[in-house]
Parts: sequence; C-alpha cells; structure tokens
Amino acid sequence: MGSEASTLLGPLWQGLAPIDPSGVSGAVSCALPARYEAVKGARQFTGSTLRQWDIPELLDEVALVVSELVTNALRHALPGGPAAGEPDRPVRLHLMRGPSRLVCAVRDPSEVGPVAGEAGCGEESGRGLHLVESFTDGWGWRPLAGTRRGKIVWAVFHLPRT
Repeated sequence: MGSEASTLLGPLWQGLAPIDPSGVSGAVSCALPARYEAVKGARQFTGSTLRQWDIPELLDEVALVVSELVTNALRHALPGGPAAGEPDRPVRLHLMRGPSRLVCAVRDPSEVGPVAGEAGCGEESGRGLHLVESFTDGWGWRPLAGTRRGKIVWAVFHLPRT
C-alpha cells in the first residue's frame, strides 16, 4: 500500500469538473502480482478502503469494476499473460476519493489502450469494459507521463450525497 496515487492520478482529474487538491480526502494504492489471484486481493483492498472511507454502499459496483480493470491488465497488458511463481508487480491499483467522486485506476506496463470487445452469446470474455461503462459515471485511459512506460485505465463513481 502507498499514497502515491494522488501524484499519478492528478492528470485523471483533467477533463472532469475542477477539484481542489486539498479537497482530496483519501488516496491509496497497492501493487498487484502478475497472476489472476491478484483480482481477489484487489477486491479485498477495495472493500477495506471503502469501509474505511465510510462508503460501503458503493462496494458492489466498485469491486466489480476493479475486478474487470485488473483482469484486463493481467490478460492484455502483460507480455505472455500472468506468470507463475512470484513475479514482479507491474500492475498497481489506485483509489482516490474527492469531495464528490471516487476514482479507481489500474496502472500497467502496456502502452496499448483498452478497447471494448464484441462478445458472442456463449463467450466468457469480451464484456468487461461494457460492464465498466454500465456501472460507472465515466471511464477512460491515458498513457503514463514522463519516463514511465505504460498506461492507467480509470473509472469514476459519483459519491452519494450525505
């Protein structure tokens, strides 16, 4: 876990309604191993964070979106797919809470942007980004800035009014 999320996610707020950085009430991240079991860990990290931030009512939708984004990173962004054993942790989950919205983002080493697939009736994959679009208030991606290679795929959720 770490707090580098606010630095990496700063550009994500571009194109959204302006936010005062001092109004960010929480930013956390966790490194994920390059194996599919990491999806469960990402959901657990998300659940723990949302409960800590006292927004458990978003847990089902956010956990579903986090699962899809992490699965896509593992399936499509890692050369050769997830490796066996204890590999490097090239995928990172970031969560950032502002006054009116929550951003979930997954960073991976690929520079290729995500594309919503066309799944047939009997196919098990190809629907992930359609689910992300359905359950969020917006999503997108952008290449990492500076010397870092890769991209960050993000999804935004409006927070319930209190």
